[in-house]
Amino acid sequence: MRMPKTIRLAAAGLALAFAGSAFPQQAPAAPDWCRSKFGPNDEIGAANLLTPELALAATRLVRTGKTYALGGETNAKTPAFAPRTWSLTVLQPGQAGGGSLGSTKTNYNDDIYTGWVGTGTQIDGLGHIGVDNVYYNCLRNSDFVQASGLTKLGIEKVPPFVTRGVVLDMAAFFGVEMMREGQAFNRAEIEEQAKRQGIEIRRGDVVLFHTGWQKIAASDPARFVKAEPGLGRDGAQWLASKQVIAVGADTWALEVIPFEQGAGVFEVHQILIPRNGIYILENIQTEQLVKDRAWEFMFVLGHSRITGGVQAIINPVAIR
Repeated sequence: MRMPKTIRLAAAGLALAFAGSAFPQQAPAAPDWCRSKFGPNDEIGAANLLTPELALAATRLVRTGKTYALGGETNAKTPAFAPRTWSLTVLQPGQAGGGSLGSTKTNYNDDIYTGWVGTGTQIDGLGHIGVDNVYYNCLRNSDFVQASGLTKLGIEKVPPFVTRGVVLDMAAFFGVEMMREGQAFNRAEIEEQAKRQGIEIRRGDVVLFHTGWQKIAASDPARFVKAEPGLGRDGAQWLASKQVIAVGADTWALEVIPFEQGAGVFEVHQILIPRNGIYILENIQTEQLVKDRAWEFMFVLGHSRITGGVQAIINPVAIR
């Protein structure tokens, strides 16, 4: 007897389902935009451009030996992108009530950080930002993201930076001490300000921007993290074409917020990190560099190598 049509359709559906489980579909082919020019196993992106020759060339920029701490202090009041928070606890293990250890009455303090690494002056690693769950060098979430740490693109893979750094005073370009929210700079503005300062952006550089935005970090933290001036899409694409290693600013997210008209959410981050393997440096303290007109310098960065980490709190050093 012929089966009713509804039963035949159900049976066909089950057959397809079993066929799919027996012969699982392959993962979709990786898009071309995410492939690293440094090879299929690359995990450090633009840091591949770091060489002993770049480091030696950077030493020749040192004229006075003056050093600049480019990292700010990190504490519970540091303004950060929600829901990021930070706290510090200092303990004296085994020394409660004023006790001490041994006949020499030794005392010691230990500290515990409880908070988000993306607070304060930081480097964004290549595992931080993706495009539709695809990350640098075509890695997908399921390939490397674990709650216990990244299995690829971890911050511990990033080598020390010793190279030429430059800072561009974009606030001066616009004739202000502090740029306003939503005020973008792109290729035309960057090139013009570099020309005014006599600076050429080169392959292997770390490029920093001064907007003056840090002026309100302590006095108006709510305004500070709500929006910011910053880098636009065209500027990010142009910097990528110059093959810089990292781009940073004295803002908490580098890129202009509110985003440019037609731009996606943190699209500048997407252009730099997953599409080009370029690192982002946030909350860089640029004011003293600008005050001294220290437009180019030796840039040194060594970060904490937390295995599987996404970001790191940093204190880069400029040496002039």
